[in-house]
Amino acid sequence: MRALLVTSVGVTCAAALTLPLAAPASSAPALSSASARPPSLTTEPRTDTSGTTDTSGTTAPDGAEPRAAKSAAEPAGSTQSLPLAPLAVPSNRVAGAPTVHGLPQRDARPFSLVGVVWDDAEAELHGTVQVRTRATGTTRWSDWQDVETHNADHAADLGSAEREGRTVRGATAPLWVGDSDGVEVRVRPESPATPESPGSQDRAATPVPLPEGMRLELVDPGEDPAPEPARGAPANRAAVPAVFADTPPTAALPEVLTAEIAAASAVNAEVAELGATVIPALTQAETVESVNLAPGAKPYIGPRPKIVTRKGWGADEKLRERNFGYTKSVKAAFVHHSATGNNYTCKQAPSVLRSIYRYHVKSSGWRDFGYNFAVDKCGNIYEGRAGGVTKAVLGAHTLGFNTNTMGIAVLGSYGSTNPPAAAVTAVSKLTAWKLGLFGANPKGKVTLVSGGSNKYRKGVKVKMNVISGHRDGFATECPGARLYKKLGTARTSSAKLQGR
Repeated sequence: MRALLVTSVGVTCAAALTLPLAAPASSAPALSSASARPPSLTTEPRTDTSGTTDTSGTTAPDGAEPRAAKSAAEPAGSTQSLPLAPLAVPSNRVAGAPTVHGLPQRDARPFSLVGVVWDDAEAELHGTVQVRTRATGTTRWSDWQDVETHNADHAADLGSAEREGRTVRGATAPLWVGDSDGVEVRVRPESPATPESPGSQDRAATPVPLPEGMRLELVDPGEDPAPEPARGAPANRAAVPAVFADTPPTAALPEVLTAEIAAASAVNAEVAELGATVIPALTQAETVESVNLAPGAKPYIGPRPKIVTRKGWGADEKLRERNFGYTKSVKAAFVHHSATGNNYTCKQAPSVLRSIYRYHVKSSGWRDFGYNFAVDKCGNIYEGRAGGVTKAVLGAHTLGFNTNTMGIAVLGSYGSTNPPAAAVTAVSKLTAWKLGLFGANPKGKVTLVSGGSNKYRKGVKVKMNVISGHRDGFATECPGARLYKKLGTARTSSAKLQGR
C-alpha cells in the first residue's frame, strides 16, 4: 500500500505522540497441515468476481494438500467449495417426506469454518442445515450442529452497486467449527402445514423447494500474522497506518464532519507507522483534542478505544475490492451477533474474522467484510470493513439500513447464551467514540430512510434508537434475544462515556 499524506487542520496532539503501539494478541496455535487425505478427494475451485480462480482448492498430485505458501505480509487461507446433492433415501422413509440434500461423511483438507451458499441471492433457504465435523488428525466427530439459515438480512442494500454489480450469492450464516479435516452435512427442506380441507389428511404436503446450486463452503483461515515489534513514528513525517492507506484525500469525502475526520486521521497517522496492527486508545482529553471543534462547543465524544486493525487480525487485502464506499454520516449503530457459535477462544478471534471475511467475499460475493467493526467475547475491538475507522464507511450489515449507519458484530451466538459483560462494555466504548465523532447521542432516537427490507418497504421513514439491534430494521432473530436485552445498558453506558 502507498502512504497517503493527511490534510492538516491545525490539530495538535502532543500527548498522543508518546503512546507506543500495542502488540497484537498472541496467535492461536497454527493449524495442522500434516494430515494426508486420500487421492480421491477433489475440491471445486472458486472463481471470484474479477475472473481469477481460487486455485487453493485444487488437488495436489501426491494426494497430500499442504497449506498455500504465504508471504511475510499476509497469512494464507483457502476455500473448498463442494456441491450438495440428494442423499441416499433410507429404506424406512415415509412416502412424501422431503428429500434431504447434503454430503455424506467425508475427508477434507483442514478447515475451521463452514457455510452453505446457493446461486440466487434473492432466494431463501426454507429448511434446516446441520453439520458435524471431525477434529483434525483425530477420529473424534462432533455432534450435529445447526447452521443459521436466514442470512439474507446481512447484506448490501437492494439496488446498490455492491448488490447489483457483483455475483452475489445466497448464504447461510457461517459457523466456526475449529480445526477440522472431516465433514458431513444435511439440508432438510421445510414441510408446510397440510391444508385443512376434506381429505387433506390423506395428502402429503409438498416440501418447499431448496435453492438451486447449493454448495458447502469449507474455509481455512490460514495462520495468524506474526507479531510485530512496537516502533515509534518518524519525526519528520506523518506516516499513515494501514487503516488509512489508499483512502481518498479528505477533500474527496462527504461534506459531513470533514474537518473532524481529517483531524482524527492525523492523530492516528502520528501515533502509528504504515502497517500498524493496533490503533492505541486515547484518553477522553486526548480524543477531544483530536477533533476540530468550534470555539465553546461542548464535546460529546467518548475516549477512543484500542482497535485492532485489519493488518492486526491478518486480513488479506487482495481479497477485497480495491475501492471504498462512503456515506454522508454515521447516525446510528446496528448491533449484530455473527451467529458463528461460541466455541472459539479470544486467541482464535483473528482466525474467526479471517474466515468470515473470506466467506463474505469469496463465497457470498461481497466486496469486503460486511460489518464495520467486530467485538470478541473478551471485549477486543476490531476494524471490519476497510476504508478508515473514523470515516462513514458503507457496510453490508443491515439490509435496507446500511446508509449513514455502522454495523457492529459481536462474535458468537446470543439467542440463548448471555453475552459476556466485556463484549457489551466494548460496544459501549466503541459507540461512544464513533457516534460522538458524528454528533450522535447513544440514548437518542434517529429517523432513517429504509432502502427496502422485509420489515419496511423502500422509502419509508423509520424512527429508531441510535443504538439499535439488527431486528429493529429487519425481521430477524439477530442479534439474539440475550444480546438484544443488553442494548439498553449499552446505550446508557455509551452516553455516560460521552459525558451526557
